[in-house]
Amino acid sequence: MSAEATTDERANILLVDDMEDNLIALEAVLGSLNEPLVRARSGEEAMKALLRQQFALVLLDVRMPGMDGFETAANIKRLDQTKDVPIIFLTGAEDDSGYAFRGYATGAADYLTKPFDPWVLRAKVSVFLDLHRKNRQLERLSGEMGARLAVLEEQLTGNEPQDTATLLRQIRELRQLVSEGRGY
Repeated sequence: MSAEATTDERANILLVDDMEDNLIALEAVLGSLNEPLVRARSGEEAMKALLRQQFALVLLDVRMPGMDGFETAANIKRLDQTKDVPIIFLTGAEDDSGYAFRGYATGAADYLTKPFDPWVLRAKVSVFLDLHRKNRQLERLSGEMGARLAVLEEQLTGNEPQDTATLLRQIRELRQLVSEGRGY
């Protein structure tokens, strides 16, 4: 992330695992991304965190006491405010091979077995962070375009006489905004 990035551009990552050692390992691997890493030690804690703040991504352990990873993912995907948050499942290599299928069926974006390659995990997380930032940029551009179009529409339908040159300039500005949105 660039030094001039604002707090709005920072992308929270939720780390969900009941084992302290696993959380420490995830923080060590992902710390160099310079994004806020939020811990949850259970599915219940994860759901509370997701309701309090927005996350770009959830790294979710499959095997946890109480609400396991699959149940947590199902709950995440059920809520309107969290349904689009990507989930990467993490589980031990000795786990049942059917877990991967079950994870994807629950709505996971990816599935990795432990021990995982730190470079691979960091690369996958980076892709989701980039996607998150691009989606946020698209939302901002869309909002700005909507506001400008509303003003233009009001000018066209209102009683204020507008000269053609002014209207053409405003249309060109909107086209430029659309063009910038494509280049993100």
